[in-house]
Amino acid sequence: MSSLPFSIDLKGKVAVVTGGAGVLCGQFVTALAECGAKVAILDRALEPAQAKAEEVKALGGTAIGVQADVLDKTSLKAAHEVVLAELGPCDILINGAGGNHPKGTTTKEYLFEGDLKEKLEDTITFFDLDPAGIQFVFNLNFLGTLLPSQEFAVDMVGRKGCTIINVSSMNAFTPLTKIPAYSGAKAAVSNFTQWLAVHMSRVGIRVNAIAPGFFVTAQNEKLLKNPDGTPTPRTEKILNSTPMGRFGEAEELVGTLLYLVSEKASGFVNGVIIPVDGAFSAYSGV
Repeated sequence: MSSLPFSIDLKGKVAVVTGGAGVLCGQFVTALAECGAKVAILDRALEPAQAKAEEVKALGGTAIGVQADVLDKTSLKAAHEVVLAELGPCDILINGAGGNHPKGTTTKEYLFEGDLKEKLEDTITFFDLDPAGIQFVFNLNFLGTLLPSQEFAVDMVGRKGCTIINVSSMNAFTPLTKIPAYSGAKAAVSNFTQWLAVHMSRVGIRVNAIAPGFFVTAQNEKLLKNPDGTPTPRTEKILNSTPMGRFGEAEELVGTLLYLVSEKASGFVNGVIIPVDGAFSAYSGV
């Protein structure tokens, strides 16, 4: 039985998904393959990309795992050559690689004078943020979206039905406490989505983004759940600020993905960032 909310015909299309071995983008990979696309799963580590490809093939789909560092143009070029040789030119690019880093994160939501007067070893204030950590987070999310777009969009120029879908975040609309680097980087991804949509509009490439709300992934699970599985205080704040009162499920992103991929469904939709967030971005807290 199909797990899709609805199906679109992607037979003959080649989809490239960066970060495709992760929880959310792995769901994208499965959905695209189920609709008939040939999917290249790009990941910094080859083994999980290949494992995801084997999972797709076991379900009757077509997929390959390809090693690629989204911050390295040489690595992306090599990955592109593999995709061209094994699947063909890219029609659909999903820029899903991204993430945060502790060195771009404060330990407290608010700064108090006492944090500076009585400096505790485990306290990271705004003034302690590591420039290298900030740069890593910004590069991973922003350059990690721009560079794959440079590499794979070349295939799309002048061909019908080609699209780029970036993965932004709720942080791009309103920054979350503690994570200035990640929030700023995702805001840059949203802005770049709009810029690229305009830039590519005369050569037939649509560019849009999905902005997920709160979903439990391998990256954030330890922040959201205590070792015994109970919710952390941050989880309680998140759920209290999400009118639907729960985390999203990865498959709940698929309908938006397929809508944006489908030329029939969204052929005049270009340069938008769609929240999938349980009304988090609509809620004032009151």
